[in-house]
Amino acid sequence: MSAPTTSGPVPAQVPAPPVQPPAADHAQGPGAVAAPGSVLLDLTGRTALVTGAAGGIGRACALRLAAAGATVRAVDRAADGLAALAEAADGLPGAVEPQTLDLTDLDAAEQAAAGADILVNNAGLQLVRPIEEFPPDVFHTVLTVMLEAPFRLIRGALPHMYAQGWGRIVNVSSVHGLRASAFKSAYVAAKHGLEGLSKTAALEGAPHGVTSNCVNPGYVRTPLVERQIADQAAAHGIPPERVLTDVLLKDSALKRLIEPEDVAEAVLYLCTPQASFITGASLTLDGGWTAH
Repeated sequence: MSAPTTSGPVPAQVPAPPVQPPAADHAQGPGAVAAPGSVLLDLTGRTALVTGAAGGIGRACALRLAAAGATVRAVDRAADGLAALAEAADGLPGAVEPQTLDLTDLDAAEQAAAGADILVNNAGLQLVRPIEEFPPDVFHTVLTVMLEAPFRLIRGALPHMYAQGWGRIVNVSSVHGLRASAFKSAYVAAKHGLEGLSKTAALEGAPHGVTSNCVNPGYVRTPLVERQIADQAAAHGIPPERVLTDVLLKDSALKRLIEPEDVAEAVLYLCTPQASFITGASLTLDGGWTAH
């Protein structure tokens, strides 16, 4: 699932060695060697914006992009989490610039994206309730943060991307952008909408050198997932210890959670020259869930 707005510490990734300037999409040099387990990319001179950056997937993405040399605008409403992120990024090739922002302020969100070369729409929230018990105000907030805000952020970023003929939009969707689960009406609706928005941005952005893709993780080891366990236990009437195996990972062939750093590597890959022909796609990281 996509990242929450707060999280505990996430270890920084090993910086990838600079190889090629990021001004154009082209093959990496023959002598290029990536750090073990890391995508090879030099984003020196690029500006990235990551939402939900104070924790979970967003924090891992911000650190990974900064490790690749990018200047990262880290957007979140959790100021303390952003301060901890900036401290963790100290010494990386790039930089993290914390920006406290509530994405329900849609005008501010659009303005924040101006001048970004890379946009990672990641912020999310979750409530597990049956539809007949789901609070309408929460449904509205989920759709605002997870669908309308990404639209406004893309809208704010595209003029700069179009003007320079290069841009990367990566929307952190979910397996729930491709499949549904009971009791998650707002989250599933928002993620399905994000998939459509991403594809539309891909079609419009292609003539301008801008790609737009989704990454679709299954359950990620984040506080957002941890908070779901109690809600799922109540909704399904089972003990919390059975939620992980009997509910969350029931349809996953791999019976484990994915790590935020693994999702961040997929996000970074979609920014590489080798991924320049990938647009309008949904990259699943779901442990075989959608193989059913």
